[in-house]
Amino acid sequence: MISYFNDYANLCFEKFGDRVKHWITFNNPWTVAEEGYETGEHAPGLKLSGIGAYKAAHHIIKTHAKVWHSYNKTWRSKQQGMVGISLTSAWGEPVDLNSQKDIEAAERYVQFYLGWFANPIYRGDYPEVMKNYVGRKSAQQGLGTSRLPTFSVQEKSYIKGTSDFLGISHFTTRYITQKNYSTFQRPSYHTDRDLAELVDPRWPNPGSKWLYSVPWGFRRLLNFVKTQYGNPLIYVTENGVSEKMQCTQLCDEWRMEYLKGYINEMLKAINDGVNLKGYTAWSLLDKFEWNKGYSERFGLYHVDFKKGNKPRYPKASVQYYKMIISANGFPNPREVANWHQKAIQTCSITNQLLAADPLTTHMEMVTEIVVPTVFTLCILISAILLMFLLRKHS
Repeated sequence: MISYFNDYANLCFEKFGDRVKHWITFNNPWTVAEEGYETGEHAPGLKLSGIGAYKAAHHIIKTHAKVWHSYNKTWRSKQQGMVGISLTSAWGEPVDLNSQKDIEAAERYVQFYLGWFANPIYRGDYPEVMKNYVGRKSAQQGLGTSRLPTFSVQEKSYIKGTSDFLGISHFTTRYITQKNYSTFQRPSYHTDRDLAELVDPRWPNPGSKWLYSVPWGFRRLLNFVKTQYGNPLIYVTENGVSEKMQCTQLCDEWRMEYLKGYINEMLKAINDGVNLKGYTAWSLLDKFEWNKGYSERFGLYHVDFKKGNKPRYPKASVQYYKMIISANGFPNPREVANWHQKAIQTCSITNQLLAADPLTTHMEMVTEIVVPTVFTLCILISAILLMFLLRKHS
């Protein structure tokens, strides 16, 4: 599979490398591994608890390294591009900052999340805490070897340094506390960590059940990357919030607050010295969202999926985000407040257009369906009457 993927990547480099200069080998491999091979929530739907996710991740990491070396050897000198990987991670904050166990559990949370993939790429091997915990639990469960695969000395050297930039996808934060799980339980990635995840009920939660708005966690995660991995070049590849309301929501004030809070914390991280060069809001349009389908909407643009032509309508966050990126930040509170006011005014106008849209749709239906149908019936009735008249005369 590593060779097959490398062949695919080389085909992409060959066909598009003259134009594409930033390549991401894998996006969000944590979800691919954990939800595809541990819980089975996502494709291919395998529930190989405590084993499958580790094996899948192991192959993803080796495949990423293979592709980076292919580009480095064959294409870099001609195309002058960059190859990286995009990793998703929440931030873990200790419940009790005075508890050493909670502090270690929070560190473990991030290492099992981000470090699982980033550590081999930037430091040559899995995080020590991950190797220790999975190895010890595997031994307690009577296994001869750790459920976490190992890299050979040659593989460690081959994998280390294989990223020209690090993509970071970040959405939320959790409070973390120590929690011991029995070794007699079924082995799993989640119990291997010996921790519990908590949320503050005061955190805003407008959309996906897992997504709480906690802007300060973003700055801490970015500084963690800076400290742990030698301050690599970072591009934020995903950051945003969803909505789960059934009715159309164009005046998405919660999304504007989310973007304001998270982008502001990102700018603070840049002031801290984090080597961050780009930010991408997630996402441009409402779209197909993993196993949630179209029920959770992350888009800056609302998409009406019920209509054949899938019309798109700008939410208030479109106008607001335009102002942020035009100013490349937040000039002053008064101007930012004006952005908010203008965005709400814009979405109110769009809402009026949407309110009139059902009438337009009804008129279109009358024009496209009812009128031709009536016309056809008139022709049929005329033909029948003509037949009767001809028979009568004959």
